[in-house]
Amino acid sequence: MKIAVFGTGTVGPAVAGALAKLGHDVVIGTRDPQATLARTEAGPMGGVPFAQWHAEHGEISLTTFAEAAAGSEIVVNATNGTGSLDALAAAGAANLAGKVIVDIANPLDFSQGFPPSLNPVNTDSLGEQIQRAFPDARVVKTLNTMNAGIMVDPASVAGGDHSVFVSGNDADAKTVVAGLLADLGHRDIIDLGDITTARGTEMLLPIWLRLWGAFGNADFNFKIAR
Repeated sequence: MKIAVFGTGTVGPAVAGALAKLGHDVVIGTRDPQATLARTEAGPMGGVPFAQWHAEHGEISLTTFAEAAAGSEIVVNATNGTGSLDALAAAGAANLAGKVIVDIANPLDFSQGFPPSLNPVNTDSLGEQIQRAFPDARVVKTLNTMNAGIMVDPASVAGGDHSVFVSGNDADAKTVVAGLLADLGHRDIIDLGDITTARGTEMLLPIWLRLWGAFGNADFNFKIAR
């Protein structure tokens, strides 16, 4: 499949690289490709600068949000949650119409420092906001309850014995996304229901952040025992 991944921080490159390894035709979208390639600072989680990563992944091209979306069948939103709506707007509603948007971002608000709060929360979610803003797209919320390494290598924690959630209004879109998750190695894929259920998975982030602090690392995930 032709997949556009939006975001050049920690998550976007990790997901793009994993999907390319699975044989998909992957492109990364960003606001300004030249400015992105000019960055020399380390990644937000201490990873290599994006330009270095990109040089090591020549099979993955870098282009604008609009060009990436126009040529894709699936768009993965791995941008910072506070900028997700702007990034998708830059892609263009016409370029997103009918396509699956895999939303793995979280609406973390750092305006009052750390730990961040959620905005929106309780009666809304980022997943819902994206679906409302782009009603002709098919939004599926998933993977937002774990770190990037576990997203693409679930076996790295407990041999993969943990859970991933999907939320969305379109059953066919969720089937497509579940297939990608299974290809990445996820085994316990739980369909929570329509896109409003993204509120619950986004609200796991406050406890996720506390666990990160308690453990001193992010090498964990949630398991639903039944």
